[in-house]
Formats: sequence, C-alpha cells, structure tokens
Amino acid sequence: MPQTPQSALPRPSSLIHTVYGEFVRRLGGWISIADLIALMAELDVDGPAVRSAISRLKKAGTLLQERRGATGYRLAPAVEPVFEEGDRRIFHSLEPADLADGWVVAVFSVPESARAHRHQLRSQLSRLGFGNAAPGVWLAPARLLPDARRLLERLDLSAYVHLFLSAEYAGFADLRTAVASWWDLPAIDAQYAAFSDAWRPVAQGPRTEGPAEAFRSYVPMLTRWRRLPYLDPGLPEPLLPDTWSAGAARAVFAELHGKLAEPSLRYVEKVTGLSHPQESP
Repeated sequence: MPQTPQSALPRPSSLIHTVYGEFVRRLGGWISIADLIALMAELDVDGPAVRSAISRLKKAGTLLQERRGATGYRLAPAVEPVFEEGDRRIFHSLEPADLADGWVVAVFSVPESARAHRHQLRSQLSRLGFGNAAPGVWLAPARLLPDARRLLERLDLSAYVHLFLSAEYAGFADLRTAVASWWDLPAIDAQYAAFSDAWRPVAQGPRTEGPAEAFRSYVPMLTRWRRLPYLDPGLPEPLLPDTWSAGAARAVFAELHGKLAEPSLRYVEKVTGLSHPQESP
C-alpha cells in the first residue's frame, strides 16, 4: 500500500481524538497510557507528544484519568453525545439535500452582557455547516434541525436562538448566487479536492496490507476526513458549483473505510488486549 501522505499527518491531539472515537469507545472507553503511546508510535508520534496532547485533552474536559491496574484515560461522559453526532456526520456524510425539503433558519440575539455567547454561537453554527445570511441570521438545509437543537441545548445556548423551518426561498436574488455568498463554497471544494488528491493513491493501492499498516493509513485519513462533513451541510445539487468535488472525495473515503477500518480495529485489539463484538460503523 502507498505510504500515508506526509501532508496529511494531523496534530497528535487530533489523532488521539480519532483513536478514541473510532476504537477506544468500542473497546470499553478506556485505554492505558502505555498502550496509547504504543499505538501513536505507529503514527510517528513520540511519547512526550502523546503525554502533552493528553494533558490538553484532559484540561479541556475530553478525557478523565482513571487507573485500572495501569494508568489510563477514558472519555468524559459529557463528550459522548459529541462523538455520537460525529458518527452520524462522518460515516453517513450528507448527500446533497432535496431543494424541496426547505431550510432551517437560526436567528439569535445576544445581549452585551453575554457577548461571549455571541462568538460561541457563530462558531458552533458554522461548525455544524450553517451559512451566514446576515448578522445573527444563519441557515442550513432543513435536515440539520435535529443536530442544531441538540447542539444548542447541550451548550446551554438555546435561550438566545429562535429556529424556523422554511419550505422555500421567496426572495429577490438568484438563490444560487445568494448561497455562494452565505457559504465559502470554493474553500470547501478545495478541501474535498485536496483530500481526494492525497488519499486516492492509497485507495487505489493493493489490499494486501496487514493490520498495523492499515492502522497507519486509516487513522490519519479518518482524522482528515472527519472535518469535511461538518464544513459541508449537503446543499441541494442545483445550488452547487458544476465542478463540485464532494462526490469523488466521498468515494475515496468509502473505499478506504471499507478497506482499512476492520484490520485497524484488529490491530488496536492486539496492542491493547481489549475486544468488543460491536461492528464498525
């Protein structure tokens, strides 16, 4: 199999996030620091970098230290809904929505005394894939309403936001032109194209790799992919550029996920001695 592209190697904390989300959750939710360091060594991340990244994740409330014969870390219960949402977006990434399904519109007004929430709202709605139509007005395809409700409730931001469902656009500007101003479509398209360019050679490689080799490719690939379904809300096809790269990128991801996920899990089980019968997403 072709080597993992060097340009595709993410930060240690992002790689650890992926290892927990894709493997550790399915193997009981806890891993010893020694086993995590052994896994990360396969990704060319040394022990001090792992410990530094773990310290940051612990400080952020993502991981909790717990001793089970050996010192290790488990995911904090509060972040489980975030990973569950990630499963839906990452492994069932959105095909283009149907234009007839309409839109979810989020309108928020935050008093000056709580202005920190204003930035939080903007960043979190953007992270979900909402586009900014005007100050305090964000929108996305209607099927993102459940994700938006869960996010706002989880972050205690629902008091500042009104959510509406709109069946159709009844404005004056051409909708395709308006959408191009609400989302940075060229930037999203460029990231899809870069993903395909980096990982297509790996997808087209032979299927003879062992579990360790699969793990070395799969974790960086998944780490890079998992951002893209959030940047892209799955806009209706008539509103997308003619040369939209998402379909090709999804095909590369699906090929690699199908090829590498299971042997990667076997490798993690071998290193950690943990096992779980749950199937891969």
